[in-house]
Amino acid sequence: MDVTYTWSVVQMDAYPQVDGDNDVVFTVHWTLNGKYESYTGSSYGSVGVTTNSSEPFTPYSDLTQDQVLNWVWNSGVDKVEQENNVMMQIQNKINPPVITPPLPWAA
Repeated sequence: MDVTYTWSVVQMDAYPQVDGDNDVVFTVHWTLNGKYESYTGSSYGSVGVTTNSSEPFTPYSDLTQDQVLNWVWNSGVDKVEQENNVMMQIQNKINPPVITPPLPWAA
């Protein structure tokens, strides 16, 4: 199944100032959307991130979504597991594991 995944950062929470740096991100809120033909699945979460003193500080206005998503994955969000969960949602829509047929005596 060739699912198209789209990861997005939807919000970042930041401290106004830490150790002389402004707008220091500490929580990232993300979404993952998957699509296969007309079927979709999604996941949402947030994760706390910490600064790494071995890397230079990136000002908030210079952050890229790719950079922040790497923080998400490096902070414990398992990219493959999340994508597999979305794929399972889609597979369950295609072949539902549970159905609720109408009652046989209902008109």
